[in-house]
Amino acid sequence: MTGSRLVRFDDFMNEALYGASGFYTSGAGRAGRRGDFITAPEVGPLFGTVLARAVDAWWIEAGRPDDFRVYEIGAGPGTLARSFVAAEPGCLVGESSRYVAVEVSARQRASHPESVTSLAELPDGELEGVVIANELLDNLPFRLLVNDGGWREAWVAIDGDSVSEVLRPIEGDLPIDPPNSAPHGARLPIQTRAGEFVAAIRGRLRGRLVVFDYAVPRTEVLVGRLWRDWLRTYKEHERGAHYLRDIGRQDITTDVCIDQIERIVGPAAAVRSQAQFLQRWGIDELVAEGRRIWEAEAARPGLSAMKMRSRISEAEALLDPTGLGSFTVLEWAS
Repeated sequence: MTGSRLVRFDDFMNEALYGASGFYTSGAGRAGRRGDFITAPEVGPLFGTVLARAVDAWWIEAGRPDDFRVYEIGAGPGTLARSFVAAEPGCLVGESSRYVAVEVSARQRASHPESVTSLAELPDGELEGVVIANELLDNLPFRLLVNDGGWREAWVAIDGDSVSEVLRPIEGDLPIDPPNSAPHGARLPIQTRAGEFVAAIRGRLRGRLVVFDYAVPRTEVLVGRLWRDWLRTYKEHERGAHYLRDIGRQDITTDVCIDQIERIVGPAAAVRSQAQFLQRWGIDELVAEGRRIWEAEAARPGLSAMKMRSRISEAEALLDPTGLGSFTVLEWAS
């Protein structure tokens, strides 16, 4: 970031993550064990297998259309795409049906499997099928409010290599009313862009939007937490520096405030924990199947038996109530 200018926090975050030298567009940010963070698909193929079962059920519910798409937005290196396609769901059998992996980083798109359609952005026009956003909303740029004897808004002053925070009066409408009672120094994210993102997809989708993320039911929950607990940075699987440091070299993320998203787009058709979602769509059955196959072939296990055995440890991580299992799954049907 060069020059001398003053930008609102969400614009600063957009440039830090998605600008020309941003964390994601430059290829610096990457999910996976050799990357910066682990999401559910990187735990192993079980997550994608369960999700394929869910999408197949929705495809059948829709009447088994021949022209069906599964759009994954923020597909990263294509880990979820691989496990989803490997599960061989019926919804991808039709000649016109396909998995569409949408990823802004050209470097990460280069890792996508040949079996999927790889795009830098969602295609224009109507979308028919299922749209998946796994840990995406938390990375969409948000405005930042600070209680400084009254709620004010954070801006970022950039002067060459010097970057600092400036508080200014709040301008424009907010999707929520900041609580009147809050400790001095409290902060709140304003996730208008995330809500508008969901609304824009719903406006042209015939099917279902499924969002996986760490979330809180109401914005005011964050007032009672230390802001460094929910306004986080990550780099190489470790918590990063202050969000105004290492610009473009670390992730910036926050808990998703469900009340703000629903205020903009309307109530979700279903809100569940990730553990509840996975159990609803058969993770326990898949683990039981894996255990049976492993026990039957344990004396001389082959590769398929080893994969079945891994389902047990994968499920433990995916259902962990203190970790991935506590994430939230929101569904909107159109």
